[in-house]
Amino acid sequence: MNNKQQKNWKDKVSELFLREPKDLQELINLIRQSAKQDIIESDSLNMIEGVLSVSEKQVRDVMIPRPKIVVIDGNNTAKDALPTITDSGHSRFPIIDKKTEKITGILLAKDLLKIITDKTKENWQMQRIMRPAKVVPESKRLDILLKEFRENRNHMAIVVDEYGRTAGLVTIEDLLEEIVGEIADEFDSEEQTPVIIKKNNTTFTTHALTTMEDFNEYFHTDYAHDDFDTIGGLLLKSFSHVPKKGESINIPPLHFTILSANKRGIKDIKVQTHDEI
Repeated sequence: MNNKQQKNWKDKVSELFLREPKDLQELINLIRQSAKQDIIESDSLNMIEGVLSVSEKQVRDVMIPRPKIVVIDGNNTAKDALPTITDSGHSRFPIIDKKTEKITGILLAKDLLKIITDKTKENWQMQRIMRPAKVVPESKRLDILLKEFRENRNHMAIVVDEYGRTAGLVTIEDLLEEIVGEIADEFDSEEQTPVIIKKNNTTFTTHALTTMEDFNEYFHTDYAHDDFDTIGGLLLKSFSHVPKKGESINIPPLHFTILSANKRGIKDIKVQTHDEI
């Protein structure tokens, strides 16, 4: 960045903040305005909004609910637990006491691997090698929990309701996704790979993560993509905010409608053309 560009950038920022924002919403509006003026990129805008959102959200907003938790019986041996662990692909598992239905600890898959090949320990029950579980209330703020995770090197916490009953669990990945968006890993299904699906001759659907290169090649368009790599990035740039489900926009020669989205970003998109492809 040369001196002239740096000066222009500083001037733009100064102009935006001539008046001190009165509240969080006004601050967010100023940041969004900076995105419209190309001071910051759309991806940066999403991350900033994500950082601000974790100070307002509670654990109940992002937790995995109790019915969806993969648990392991504390009385299970390593041999008993192994199929559940390999099928789920997770690295941490709540240990449950079947008699009380309470979660009593956390099993790390790496701890299980240490004993699975030891004939003298293969009959050890999971409650013998589990680690203490961090317990948090549903009402805890996400920014406070993230700080605690960092300080205590925790990766998972059990969430309880006001009566002390297990309501769900929350991981550090859940918190980070509030800031940076969805994080895919090696266990995510290949079916989630972004594809373009033809509904009829003029209507298509695709995922926001479809690359601009693939998108341009399919639709014979020439959308520039110096500042973003995906069709979702193009739409965020064009909307200048994270659009909600049902919002639409024309970016000639195509018309886009948001099929699904959350506060972190766009997920699925409907694409309509004027000509048959």
